[in-house]
Amino acid sequence: MNEKVTPPSPAEFTFGLGFGSALDHLKEGRRVARDGWNGKGMFVYLVPPASYAVQTGAAKAYFGEGSMVPYNAYFAIKNVNDTVSTWVPSVNDCLADDWYVLQEEG
Repeated sequence: MNEKVTPPSPAEFTFGLGFGSALDHLKEGRRVARDGWNGKGMFVYLVPPASYAVQTGAAKAYFGEGSMVPYNAYFAIKNVNDTVSTWVPSVNDCLADDWYVLQEEG
């Protein structure tokens, strides 16, 4: 869980991408990050649409006890403290040319 993410070396990673190229990599299931981010070990990935078992009172009231709650695709970010949050790119993220693709595990 405490995976170390280090800046890429040109031989191993795709580096210096604009957000459009980073988005293409996200859609292919890869993880991307920005060289300009202050937090070390942060990266973004695309969570595909799926569903999860209803958990909250509000969801149970709408979907019903024991139901599955469908969700749309979204971006998630792995934060410095090893938590994951939903993520929406800022204008600066969209205009940056310092995106890179993290090496795949495995």
